[in-house]
Amino acid sequence: MDELLPQLAIDLRDPAPADLRRLFPLPVEEVELEIGFGGGEAMVARAKEQPHTGFLGVEPFLNGMAKALAAIESAGLRNIRLHFDDAMGLLEWLPTASLARVDLIHPDPWPKRRHWKRRFVQDETVTRLARILRPGAEFRFATDVADYAAWTLARLLRSEQFAWTAQDANDWRNPWPGFIDTRYHAKATRAQRASCFLIFRRS
Repeated sequence: MDELLPQLAIDLRDPAPADLRRLFPLPVEEVELEIGFGGGEAMVARAKEQPHTGFLGVEPFLNGMAKALAAIESAGLRNIRLHFDDAMGLLEWLPTASLARVDLIHPDPWPKRRHWKRRFVQDETVTRLARILRPGAEFRFATDVADYAAWTLARLLRSEQFAWTAQDANDWRNPWPGFIDTRYHAKATRAQRASCFLIFRRS
């Protein structure tokens, strides 16, 4: 946390570069974002598989950030930049049409009705995601909470800036190609909680 995070942290006090690829010390072809990466398993695995893609990761919790930093250091990865805070500040900082993909995997569902306003997916957030995603880019969402899946689907479907890509039930029942089986996802599977996988394309 003391040595590696300052090297990888995105400084929101500086203006965002017009081309986000400049955030990385090696050439990358495009940039993706994972919001709330937990222990970083999916982000790190994808960064290993796709060395020519730059990954931005947001995580506000200390334990998750520490685990991700240890994995990044162990793998010697240079295509990850991190934001150790709430995601909203980063969403406002990012340039328009700058991302190829945004992943939100098993976010906190805030199951009690009085807490629903704390869910990440809100109409305002959908508008922010539409601004930072380039045309044809994807917002991918996974949850094992049926109510949150329905909540998210409703808000994305009423946005004119996104189209749901599903063609049949298997498209939301099965993980998307390349989905990384995180510890939380494995826990949900063991508990026999079916997950829902939603992909929306920016128009």
